[in-house]
Amino acid sequence: MLVKMHKTPDLRKVVAVCDKEILGKKFEEGKLQLDVNEHFYKGEEKAEEEIVRMLRGANAMNFTGEKAVALGVREGFIDKKHILRVKGIPHAQAVMN
Repeated sequence: MLVKMHKTPDLRKVVAVCDKEILGKKFEEGKLQLDVNEHFYKGEEKAEEEIVRMLRGANAMNFTGEKAVALGVREGFIDKKHILRVKGIPHAQAVMN
C-alpha cells in the first residue's frame, strides 16, 4: 500500500492510504466519482505497521482500495457501514478529534 502524509497550514495531519494498483485511476458510477489522484495519494510504499503508526497521529484519514480500507476497518479507524463503493472500489474517510 501507498501512504502519504499531508500537513495543513494549521498543522493538522491528513493521511492518505491507497492500494498501489489503483493509483492514478478514476472510477465513475452514476453521480459518484472516485479519483485516486497521484497528487493526493502517491506517497511511499510502507508496511502495514508503519502505516498504522502514521494513522495514529493523524487528524483525518482517507482509505481507498480493498487492502487500504480493510486496514482501516481492522485497526478500528472506520466502521464497515461507512464504506462507499464506486465501481466496486471501496473508499472511506475518518476524522479524529
